[in-house]
Amino acid sequence: MLPFAKYEGLGNDFVIVDAATWGARPDQDAIAVCDRYTGVGGDGVLVVDASVPSMRVINADGSRSEMCGNGLRCVVLHLARVGAFSGEEVVVQTDAGPHPSLFFARGPRTAEVEVRMRVPSLAPADVPVMVAESLLDTPFVDGVRFTAVSMGNPHAVTFDDVDHLELGPRVQADARFPEGVNVGFARATVDARPTFDLDVFERGSGWTRACGTGACAAGVAAVVTGRARRHEPIVMRLPGGPLEITVGEPHEPVRMRGPARHVYDGTLDAAFFSR
Repeated sequence: MLPFAKYEGLGNDFVIVDAATWGARPDQDAIAVCDRYTGVGGDGVLVVDASVPSMRVINADGSRSEMCGNGLRCVVLHLARVGAFSGEEVVVQTDAGPHPSLFFARGPRTAEVEVRMRVPSLAPADVPVMVAESLLDTPFVDGVRFTAVSMGNPHAVTFDDVDHLELGPRVQADARFPEGVNVGFARATVDARPTFDLDVFERGSGWTRACGTGACAAGVAAVVTGRARRHEPIVMRLPGGPLEITVGEPHEPVRMRGPARHVYDGTLDAAFFSR
């Protein structure tokens, strides 16, 4: 038997399982669990050890991801629900390092969570991307300008007005990103505060309702290309809703704030995994 909990953050949905009960075939089992027709359905499986606490991310296609911002907010809510910490702050270990998070309860199943994400890097070796110099509004595919950012996982962000549905999968598969890449398409709005509409083609999941690290990468890209200012909250409006991103000094972690919601709990029996 595998107990699980379903969570979502801005429509980016996850199946959270306990590390002690997760199966011996993590990649294959994640594909089965995330199948929206024959499984639970989700953009990924989050394997949580509440005693550390820690989080591992397995995408819907069975691939691994170093970090997931929306998933981390859901994990913080889950840890609060199971009594893994008291107060407002918890540090969650991920494959991209530790992430201090602030928890603000909004109800028995919902919360607002602010996460201190990674210190961003534009260095090609950190992204990684196989180019000689950092991509900063640099023509990359078909003359479209991209900025490459590492948020502990690889991102490429463009502010050009392009057909994102066609270009997203092509950039994601570009061999110059040896570990793949999350591709963000940002468009400035006319709002009084810095606001961008953002669509993200996520590595391992495709088009998603929201991507926390993608929103952070877009915020960093907006700042380093002069479209927004440091220390000023930036609103990233994703299909699932808005995230607030604050980019500090180059040596400081990016801050992300947004909602998380517990949807339901369930159990999968052993027969599900023996198919």
